[in-house]
This record gives sequence, C-alpha cells and structure tokens, in this order.
Amino acid sequence: MGLKSDLDKEVAQTFKMQWKERDGEVVPEDEDPALGNDAVKLKGTVLYADMADSTNLVDKYKAFFAAEIYKTFLLCAAKVIRSEEGVITAYDGDRIMAVFIGKNPNTRAVRCALKIHYAALYVVAPAKKAQYSKNEYEIKHVVGVDKSDLYVARTGVRGANDLVWVGRAANYAAKLSALPPTHPTYITKEVYDAMLDDVKTSSDGRQMWEAVYWTEFDGRLIYRSNFWWSIP
Repeated sequence: MGLKSDLDKEVAQTFKMQWKERDGEVVPEDEDPALGNDAVKLKGTVLYADMADSTNLVDKYKAFFAAEIYKTFLLCAAKVIRSEEGVITAYDGDRIMAVFIGKNPNTRAVRCALKIHYAALYVVAPAKKAQYSKNEYEIKHVVGVDKSDLYVARTGVRGANDLVWVGRAANYAAKLSALPPTHPTYITKEVYDAMLDDVKTSSDGRQMWEAVYWTEFDGRLIYRSNFWWSIP
C-alpha cells in the first residue's frame, strides 16, 4: 500500500472517529491524552513570550552570539514561568508558550509577563554588555496573554508527536506576542478584567496599563504596558 492510500485511510478515520473528552484539572503531559481522538478540556490562561526582530539578530550577528541571546532569554522566561506556577507547553524557535490554571491564573500570568520584561532589562542586557562591551544589539521582546476554554489533543505520528492547544487563548496570545515591541506586554480585556488589582496599579499608584484598539486584528479592546515587575 502506498503513502497516498495510507494518508487517505488515516485522515478519513480521524474525521469519522468519535472523540473521547474529559475535563482536566492539571495541564496534561505529553503522553496524555492518547494519540487518537482523545482530548482534555480545561479553562486556562496562555502566555506567549517572543523575541522581536530575531531575523535581524541572525542576519547581522555571529551564530554563536544569536544562540546566546536565544538561550539567555528563554532561560529567564522559563524560570520565571515556573516561579509563577505556570506550565511550559512548548518552545518554538525564539519563543515559549506556557499555560496557567488554578488560583488566580490571570494575575500570575500577567505578573510573569512583567517579570520577563524585568529579566530582559536587568539580567540579560547587563550580562550581554559585560561580555560584549562594544556590541550594540538591544534585546527586544513581546509577551501576549489571553484566557479561554482550551481543548488539548495529541497530534503527529507514533515516535514524533506533540500536544496541540485548540482554543482562542492559544491563538490570541501568539498573535499578541507578534505586535510591535514598543510595548513588551499585551493582554486581552478578558485577562485585564479577571486579574487582581495588584497587577493593575504600580506601588506608587500609577496605572500600569493603557487601553488600545487592536487595529492589526479586529479592532477589539486590548491592554498594553511598559511596566516591569521586579524579581527578588
């Protein structure tokens, strides 16, 4: 039997097979759900952190330097995510995806985004300058955060598969992380409305967020911020 016949059979089977669904209370592991039409449903807040202008980085600088920027940014982002009890669900080149569930997931995800900004400014940038004093590269990034119902399934083939996150939050958080790096953090109105006041106002009483319309997408109201959250 040829490849075409094999593909025809498996694709048809996927469309015909009934889905097995269950509610999830934790972020599923790679081996859960099963590879067939099996899915976990949960409510979650998704964070995408993406380096900006990475094309310029790889085009104009040595490969080892670009790798060091990737590694240090993603290292900081990953450790901050875990410190806020987020679960890392994917790395994709120069970006990282995480899901927050449980108590105050929106507040934790947003605080995480602000801490990633702090790490870029006060951990990665100073270390880069100390090692490469004449290098003028400036690291920029954007973090997007959204919340929604999520439908988690496993895709691929045996021996080479991964989880796919179906739901608005995964899509919108990724789109928000592709917005201009004039502001390092963008969140949806749903996240803003659900998060605690602790991450809305700074310690000196300033509003940390600016409401803007998402003109690059569908004109909906979103929030952006230039603030950071200090890492102790």
